Amino acid sequence: MAKAVWKPGNFIYPVPAVLVSCQDGEGRRNLFTAAWTGTVCTNPPMAYVSVRPERYSYHMLRETGAFVINLTTEPMARAVDYCGVKSGRDVDKWKETGLTPAAASVVKAPLVLECPVNVECRVTEVKELGSHHMFLAEVKAIQVDEGYLDEKGKFWLRKAKPLAYSHGTYYGLSEALGTFGYSIRKNTTRPAENKKKFKGKTV
Repeated sequence: MAKAVWKPGNFIYPVPAVLVSCQDGEGRRNLFTAAWTGTVCTNPPMAYVSVRPERYSYHMLRETGAFVINLTTEPMARAVDYCGVKSGRDVDKWKETGLTPAAASVVKAPLVLECPVNVECRVTEVKELGSHHMFLAEVKAIQVDEGYLDEKGKFWLRKAKPLAYSHGTYYGLSEALGTFGYSIRKNTTRPAENKKKFKGKTV
């Protein structure tokens, strides 16, 4: 199989397309779209978001040391894109997208009410890497929309229709193909074939 060799770059795709919400010391709120985000540690639970210093929200992250990573869904794709191309210096992105800010349970930053999962983060370290600065943060709390929990309290990502990003394009994720360890188990079914109840309805 022939391989083409390209110059170095960021080509680890797909990545999550999330909305990061934050506020400054005076309570002015903003949210922006980020794809450079993810998990970095289990114990303590930690995540990160990488941000260009020239972005409007950068000083908010520096000032308060708090932010919320809000997971997004397919129906939110237009709002997610808008928050990535418009600056909070020029527009009120909450108003323009119709998204609802709500108080986080622990950190001093708003969360996006319409998102199925909100990850509350407190910055522990900032690494100035180059074009982006990485905000390493400890996860202090997670809020989950109960509408995506089955009768046993398990969160079903498939029902939430999460949004992903790959090299300039937004994608919905396909159906689940397997669960962790399914390759070595016997008599397993694909997760998409399982029937679960959500608020009394079987899906």
